[in-house]
Amino acid sequence: MQNQLLKKFTNYAVQARSFAERLRDPKFAGMMLFLVVVLLISWSGVKSIQTNYELQKQISGLQQQNAVQKLRNTNADLENEYYSTNSYQDLQARLNFGLAAPGEKEIVVPKDVALSYTVDPPKQQTILKPSDKQSGSQQNFQAWVNFFLHRQNTSN
Repeated sequence: MQNQLLKKFTNYAVQARSFAERLRDPKFAGMMLFLVVVLLISWSGVKSIQTNYELQKQISGLQQQNAVQKLRNTNADLENEYYSTNSYQDLQARLNFGLAAPGEKEIVVPKDVALSYTVDPPKQQTILKPSDKQSGSQQNFQAWVNFFLHRQNTSN
């Protein structure tokens, strides 16, 4: 066993000495230097690409926020224009102050009379739960059938 370790050690020592001798060769040292320079340039390029990507994401996000804010500003400008129109002011005068245009007559109708001519809104439909006699998988299957057949009320 010691013999095998000694052989491996001497083998590594020979390889290290061979590599050291190759480093003394100007062609090999130049190639190694060239390889290191290429790796450094490549690494720098990759880092700059990554930085540009991150900056582009930030720019895109800020442009989107800018577009949303422009839309909000446009909406606010349109609202302001509407508030300054005669039709809006006339409508607000009618609603808030009970005013009418010249030549119009205002008729006051009692609330119960006005409500007698209205239609009640439809009642909200309630979904009946399946009976507790069904198992969980049967209830699930029935719920899917009701969904696909557009059933709101189930009667079991």
